[in-house]
Amino acid sequence: MATVTLKGTEIHTSGDLPKVGTQAPDFTLTNTDLSTKTLKDFEGNKVVLNIFPSVDTGTCAQSVRQFNTEANKLENTKVLCISKDLPFAQARFCGAEGLEQVISLSDFKTGDFGKTYGINFIDGPLEGLLSRSVVVLDETGKVIYTEQVAETVDEPNYEAALNALK
Repeated sequence: MATVTLKGTEIHTSGDLPKVGTQAPDFTLTNTDLSTKTLKDFEGNKVVLNIFPSVDTGTCAQSVRQFNTEANKLENTKVLCISKDLPFAQARFCGAEGLEQVISLSDFKTGDFGKTYGINFIDGPLEGLLSRSVVVLDETGKVIYTEQVAETVDEPNYEAALNALK
């Protein structure tokens, strides 16, 4: 279990992020077209998992925008923006914002992604949603960087995540 804060108040997650150097756990998530995506679908690419509570909050929306901008500069890299938002909300947001470089995926069906990656909030006002985190994988699916943002309303460390790709 990890402890983070929401506006200074402690909240907890169901576990811990996968360790650097380990193989990333597989997942099954729902794309905005309602198709199913797994980690295997991105094999051979570097992958940035931008994980957050809800695209309908300012910080989460900004992280999607920022990673969309950065994705244009990345070779052989896919940026997956993952939340429990419905795929319809994710598609609406990215469509309205003109964000075409990121792939929005939802953990709404089973919540298994949040459980497997140890990032489901288990208490507090965001209970059941995903903790703001970034996980970076190399082309073989090995974890090369992780960050669970200590204060949920803060943005992730984009520079550190992107440097891990080099």
